[in-house]
Amino acid sequence: MTKHHVILVRDADVVAAALRRALAAAPPEERPGLERAVALVETGAAATESELRARWVRTRLDAVGFTGDITSVAAVKALRKAERGLSLLAAVELHRDAVAHQR
Repeated sequence: MTKHHVILVRDADVVAAALRRALAAAPPEERPGLERAVALVETGAAATESELRARWVRTRLDAVGFTGDITSVAAVKALRKAERGLSLLAAVELHRDAVAHQR
């Protein structure tokens, strides 16, 4: 039996450091945009793994055009349609994250 996992890559700290270096050397006209970018990256870096998995689930559901109730069995089916190799158990676990972190 094949087991599938969603692997989270968290490199926001590297991106934030690069943006801070760019901000330190930026001319005044570039500073507002870089300050906003740093704030966005830091917000993303603060997300938990469960929140990141929930975000991933929503993007996969969007990819297959799912517009129904995120708490429904249909959402689990749509997730498995979006990710063909996803086991039922993995889909249910990911679905729980999506339900726990509804927008």
